[in-house]
Amino acid sequence: MFGLGSQELLIILLIALVLFGAKRLPEIGAGLGKGIRAFKEGLREGENIEAEAKEEIEKKKA
Repeated sequence: MFGLGSQELLIILLIALVLFGAKRLPEIGAGLGKGIRAFKEGLREGENIEAEAKEEIEKKKA
């Protein structure tokens, strides 16, 4: 995972805990999860729009 070992991940988590506090970390995690989910949905929506546009072009050609 990006060349990070368990010690490096532990240090990163401890720094995040000190910077943001224990109450704030779950909020940050939830926000990141929602953001990633919205990004994936946007990608799927873009693929659907692209497929629909290709179908319309093919219909006009026929």
